[in-house]
Amino acid sequence: MAQHTFRNRREAGRILAARLGDLHGPELGLVLALPRGGVPVAFEVAKALGLPLDVMLVRKLGLPGQEELAMGAIASGGALVYNEELLRQIPVPQEAIDEVRERETRELDRREQLYRGGRAAVDVTGRGVILIDDGVATGATIRAAILALRQLRPAHVLVAVPVAPPATVAALSDEADEVVCLATPEPFIGVGRWYQDFAQTSDDEVRALLDANRSQIREGLAGDDHA
Repeated sequence: MAQHTFRNRREAGRILAARLGDLHGPELGLVLALPRGGVPVAFEVAKALGLPLDVMLVRKLGLPGQEELAMGAIASGGALVYNEELLRQIPVPQEAIDEVRERETRELDRREQLYRGGRAAVDVTGRGVILIDDGVATGATIRAAILALRQLRPAHVLVAVPVAPPATVAALSDEADEVVCLATPEPFIGVGRWYQDFAQTSDDEVRALLDANRSQIREGLAGDDHA
């Protein structure tokens, strides 16, 4: 499956859910998605496993002038990760780094309100978490998410992604309790290369999927009450 191309994020999520189904147990109690692209993938996993879904808000810190390159990432709660190797190769003035961080922090706060509408984040303390994105390149963003999660004291952090470079998967294995990746192609090129449809996920779609998951969980609980 090293050269597999997914039709879209929802299909990738269904395939990932099938893989995770063998691992699912009481220790895995919550799915967290990195918005926006990780939400459609995570929705399918949460649906298949009957788990609640929430977002783990993380923003890439793009290199000034080459924003597609991640010089780091910031996550809810103030967790901050820098791509030290990149910054050694391309030195960036501290003032420029601070400016990018402040801008992305404002966007992080905006999305907190937009996606949750004032609702508090789901409590992860003592729970097993499946952390999902639509793919990983350098790993800076998801590393920031792992760091932020560790501060919240979950019982277990399982990172699950459809596609990532082998070296990134190996690096993430040192930081997460477990990593599941469907495809590890070389050369990697980029996450979008491995999807037929990699259209941007909208804020409206993120909200709709979060609402749909909440409805599914409520219906499931109601069904249990009448079983």
